[in-house]
Amino acid sequence: MKKRSILLLISLLFCTFLQLLVELPQIHQTQVSHTESNFKGIWSNIIQVEKTSPNHETVSVAASGVSHSQISEKMDVAYKLFGIFPLSSGEVEVMSPIKLIPGGQSIGVTLQTKGVMVVGQAPVVDKNGKNSFPAKEAGIQVGDILLKIENQEVKTDQEVSNAINLAGKQKGSVNVLFKRQDQVVEKTVHPIFCVETGRYRMGLFVRDEAAGVGTLSFLDPVTNLYGALGHVITDADTNQKIEVYDGKIIASTIYAIEKGKRGHPGEKIGSFVPNSIFSGTIEKNTMTGIFGKMSGRIENPYFKEAIPVGWESEVKVGPAKIYTVIQGEKIEEFAVNIDRVMKNRTDSKNMIVRVTDPRLLEVTGGIIQGMSGSPIVQDGKLIGAVTHVFVNDSQRGYGVFIQNMLNDSSQLDKKQAA
Repeated sequence: MKKRSILLLISLLFCTFLQLLVELPQIHQTQVSHTESNFKGIWSNIIQVEKTSPNHETVSVAASGVSHSQISEKMDVAYKLFGIFPLSSGEVEVMSPIKLIPGGQSIGVTLQTKGVMVVGQAPVVDKNGKNSFPAKEAGIQVGDILLKIENQEVKTDQEVSNAINLAGKQKGSVNVLFKRQDQVVEKTVHPIFCVETGRYRMGLFVRDEAAGVGTLSFLDPVTNLYGALGHVITDADTNQKIEVYDGKIIASTIYAIEKGKRGHPGEKIGSFVPNSIFSGTIEKNTMTGIFGKMSGRIENPYFKEAIPVGWESEVKVGPAKIYTVIQGEKIEEFAVNIDRVMKNRTDSKNMIVRVTDPRLLEVTGGIIQGMSGSPIVQDGKLIGAVTHVFVNDSQRGYGVFIQNMLNDSSQLDKKQAA
């Protein structure tokens, strides 16, 4: 029995060794950095790596039209047992750390939707004084996105109104193409002549744009890609994600603070800066924020140069700093604590952030609306951004991993971000 156990143990060790031999390049790929050529941890004394023929080249770690440029070093490596016995050889690609400039600037956000969103139902009063809801009766609901009317694209509320009135005059009915979640639907609506407005209407409140104030999270100094807000922009009435047709961000100035309290989140009150020193396009509206290209001058007085990204595995419970504006356009640094880290989540609620800075607590009560997107820095690395406030505890809120924002901004390969 004892001999059989020994044989079994030897067999298991041999199988493990063979598996390790196959996976050596992958293991080394995830462990190596620009300044390291050996394994870290227990294997560093058992298996040593020799590198030859490094080849530096610029690569694009991205997809979806926006990229983060990095320096890549491809090298031939040889793996040796105890530095003597050859095991395997291959080529690995070593990525330099991604570096970003932390934001903190207060930004004004304006965007135009793809199509026109239905945000409410409104009765149409006919010539007999009767209230009717033509669109509702045809099956159009709040949250639907109007795409085409009579086979013509509509992008503004005025285009919708004019098309409905014209079709009502000409034939008494109108074909409406709209999007509901991921499904495109077509309905026929019979508009009614409204005696109050003197126009044919179908009984809808619609909106074609949105605006608000938030905070810039980061800027990539190589590509001018930015990320902001840390969460998706939704319509205020329907709570539906807004599909962006066009939009921009510019500087905003904060002139008042509504302090947060239990059961009532506070708010930054600001206005757009007419002659903004920077502006950016809005190309994506995602679960973890808005993204696009920036032009103009972006400055953070606390960071003269870009700093490394801290990946999910590096975020830890403990003190950190956030950067945001509470008066005018001045970025300030405030102390917070990461109370909890929730790894492996792909949404915008990856850590619980608690404000500990006495001055910020005095002025704002903690985390308030408009602070969304404020960058979080821990141990000299950009690890995330503030997203949501706890309604019943304004001192605390959620933060999103910067890794998840980068994934959404450019589909960054997770293996390269590990």
